[in-house]
Amino acid sequence: MIGSKKVVVVMPAYNAEKTLKQTYDEIPFDIVDEVILTDDCSKDNTVEEAGRLGIKEVLVHERNKGYGGNQKTCYNRALELGADIVIMLHPDYQYTPKLIASMAYVIANDVYPVVLASRILGKGARKGGMPWIKYVANRILTFIQNVLLNQKLSELKKRFPRIVNQVNNLRDELKELVAEAGKAGVVIGDYTIPVDNNGNVSGGLKVSGFRPYLGLGFGRAVPKKRVGVMFELGVQFHGKPEVYTDSGDVKDLLNEIDEDDTFTKIMDKLTVYPVMKIRICGRIF
Repeated sequence: MIGSKKVVVVMPAYNAEKTLKQTYDEIPFDIVDEVILTDDCSKDNTVEEAGRLGIKEVLVHERNKGYGGNQKTCYNRALELGADIVIMLHPDYQYTPKLIASMAYVIANDVYPVVLASRILGKGARKGGMPWIKYVANRILTFIQNVLLNQKLSELKKRFPRIVNQVNNLRDELKELVAEAGKAGVVIGDYTIPVDNNGNVSGGLKVSGFRPYLGLGFGRAVPKKRVGVMFELGVQFHGKPEVYTDSGDVKDLLNEIDEDDTFTKIMDKLTVYPVMKIRICGRIF
């Protein structure tokens, strides 16, 4: 509790048995009132470990609902418990929960309604074990997000504490606002980018339609025996990817958003796509 505001930590978990205790032990319970853990059909003993730690609110999915479905379960239960401030904390301990207090007080004192932590700032993502392919993908998607929303966020997917105010009594009003936004679209400079009734913006990366491929393989298309294996390594040349939305090309916004050329440098290196193929083939006669 901070003042009169109830603080609830939600932990969407999947195979978090080994790191759950380390994460849980660093939660500042002098301000946190409740902890909710939702298990997304883990294959390890995450649920049993949560019980040993004394977590009272443990919700278990009978089937895997994915990252988004796991979060929804967390948030809905937090609202049912009357949370004023909700803290999303992943139990994989990529980041320390000791930062929760500092972030929560920002909301409790009405400085900001939302606080997002970032793995990218301070170059901590790679040191924390983030695979390089996910790092590159995150940087690309973050840039697209910033172009579409005219923001300068450092990361698309926030895995560590995501802290938001409760909007329990505003759901109908928010739906109406989102619907109106869908009719108007998102205006960025001279661009009006359409959104759907859920407030989503559609876009992505496009590459050249002509994509030559060069590869080297081993094996036989028709095996000597009944079953054979073919292995192939190669690269596909697709050119430099470009950002687009359903309303068209938005490359004129790149210079405004990408001031330090971080995204441009990454895209310059993504002109080829590595390919590895393993085929199992057989013959009848």
